[in-house]
Amino acid sequence: MRILVVEDDREAAEAMRRGLAEAGHECRWAADGEAGLADARGGGFDILIVDRMLPKLDGLSLVETLRREGHQTPVLFLSALGEVNDRVDGLRAGGDDYLVKPYAFNELAARVEALARRRETGSVQTLLRVGDLEMDLIGRTVHRRGRDIDLQPREFQLLEFLMRHAGQSVTRTMLLEKVWDYHFDPQTNVIDVHVSRLRAKIDKGFDRPMLQTVRGAGYRLDA
Repeated sequence: MRILVVEDDREAAEAMRRGLAEAGHECRWAADGEAGLADARGGGFDILIVDRMLPKLDGLSLVETLRREGHQTPVLFLSALGEVNDRVDGLRAGGDDYLVKPYAFNELAARVEALARRRETGSVQTLLRVGDLEMDLIGRTVHRRGRDIDLQPREFQLLEFLMRHAGQSVTRTMLLEKVWDYHFDPQTNVIDVHVSRLRAKIDKGFDRPMLQTVRGAGYRLDA
């Protein structure tokens, strides 16, 4: 797995990197919150390990920003702040797990592996958020700024795919394969029709459109 470690203590970060590398993982280190946010936005990581107390941008704000922007990579918080309220704050900010310092490395490694397993089975994500748009994957409901948005099953699948790839251009071929399970171009306007209907439902009545058409590329959902 590719793991991003956001930790301002160089010695602690290096020890973590060595241990995770020995376990077969590839690690990247960011020494402050702003650098960590930039790296995380670049994508390509399976797990983020984030210290709460960071220079330039604290860990809670870093993760809250990522979640608002639609990034769903699992996050393990590390912190010397171990009271119940501290752990609750971390989870509410968008963390998936919380480990109190000092910790044993084997526990850190086990928690990373557990997050990876949960991600593979899809159990980490039951709620998708992109900006002010929320999708409950269990209840099969969608809201924007508290307003219910009624979607047909195919529209729900289309929006879920766009939310999981928020900020990225997705091509018609990707949508045909992943949403319609077509591995050929049916030469119809089925995508255009569904995108048009979805756009009317999630953007109508709001001052900022989220579903964008990318000329020559496809579509993109912006936060």
